[in-house]
Amino acid sequence: MAQQLTIFVENRPGRIKSVSDILMANNLNIWAFAIQDRGEFGLIKVVVDRPEQARLALADHGFACALKDVLAVTAPDKPGNLDRLTTALLNSNVNIADAYGFVTPNDRQGMCFLEIKNAQEVNLEEVVTAAGFTIVKDEDLYEV
Repeated sequence: MAQQLTIFVENRPGRIKSVSDILMANNLNIWAFAIQDRGEFGLIKVVVDRPEQARLALADHGFACALKDVLAVTAPDKPGNLDRLTTALLNSNVNIADAYGFVTPNDRQGMCFLEIKNAQEVNLEEVVTAAGFTIVKDEDLYEV
């Protein structure tokens, strides 16, 4: 599975820039991100080209962060794909805890990152491919 780095930050000006400065200084490429407000604190979730290096670089600068496995799913950009994907997962009793995605502008491919609570209880590859989607394998994701 792909890895998402979750970074805990104070909700104050400049904290997102601090994170991006550290990642840039370490030549780490951000592929996807989501930022969530939690009052006085926030969460920055990133998928980067070298997740363990990013975690170490941020931890060296005092950021509390954790790596988490996420399911990376891709499909051609078509109306209803999110509904088809979530229906297939629901029908297999998959518990989606968090998700975010994007569509690449040049080739119109949708990419979705999903945090699954009960990933070990289900054959995710079978469920996702039967619904017409592709799981992006680690070796493919990190060689992009």
